Amino acid sequence: SANFLDTYRTSKARVCVTVGMMTTGYDCPDILNLGLFRPIFSPTDFIQIKGRGTRRHNFLEQLFDDSIKDGVTQPQKTAFKLFDFFANCEYFEEEFNYDEVVKLPKPRQHPLLSTSSTPSTTSTYEHLGEDLIASVREETIGYEGMKIDRMFFEHFEDTVRENDFIARSVEAGQWDRVIDYVNREVFDKPEEYYNLDKLRKAAAVDRRLTLREILEKIFGLIPRFKSKDELLEEEFAKFVTDYKPEEAGAIPAIKTFFKAYVTSDQVRHIIESRDFTDLATNPVFSSHDFRAVPKKYRTLIPEYVKDYVSLNQFAA
Repeated sequence: SANFLDTYRTSKARVCVTVGMMTTGYDCPDILNLGLFRPIFSPTDFIQIKGRGTRRHNFLEQLFDDSIKDGVTQPQKTAFKLFDFFANCEYFEEEFNYDEVVKLPKPRQHPLLSTSSTPSTTSTYEHLGEDLIASVREETIGYEGMKIDRMFFEHFEDTVRENDFIARSVEAGQWDRVIDYVNREVFDKPEEYYNLDKLRKAAAVDRRLTLREILEKIFGLIPRFKSKDELLEEEFAKFVTDYKPEEAGAIPAIKTFFKAYVTSDQVRHIIESRDFTDLATNPVFSSHDFRAVPKKYRTLIPEYVKDYVSLNQFAA
């Protein structure tokens, strides 16, 4: 198949079944289908699980047959399917009480210290009949996301908007004071345990947002969060403006190299260590791609990126 390297036989796996694993911290951006076969009651767990499918992906990065790359007209992953067999989506959209104050359970009494003469019993359930699906419904989730995504971010928006110190400091452009205050007085408090990582996930953007960007969006200073590719296009446009490449036919190859160098730690390591043979098995930027880049730009782009491009914003 054109999509696989023969040496990577495990890459041909198409189905992976896990129980309580790979729900967080596992990044496989080309996932197109997720199946939920158990009920979920924690909103945090649900966000993390469905988040495995929200990663953006360019399928050309894993298309190793250069002869058919030009024929791919829509390489970007634009959607994924979540097969929910236990109505978790409906539960968190319609039933879950996001404003409920959770009461801490009373500590269990040690059995030897219990004064009750009634032995504790554990209920069990056994079903040997057919496992029937009660109903089937397909629903498209748009860019606004699900309620569970919006609620966390909206609660944070309300929190910072209602804070007079934050509002005044943002209006005055005192960003150092604002960011320091939010980190000290708003983040990691018992009410919501807001932190930058959770807000980034709730915003569902394919790159690393800064706290300043989030606050700018909340206070209407920017209309929306730009995607990783939008920022890459802007950075490349600046590069072209500064250096005005005369090789018009090589612009696509130069852009491919520029984007790969900015977004991939592995590509940067290969270029900096000059281990160019490793490009033969690199899924992001191949030896063929590198040969298409004019020699001048093979050194110019790394130097430019180091001097003028902040790589932190492009991390997923």
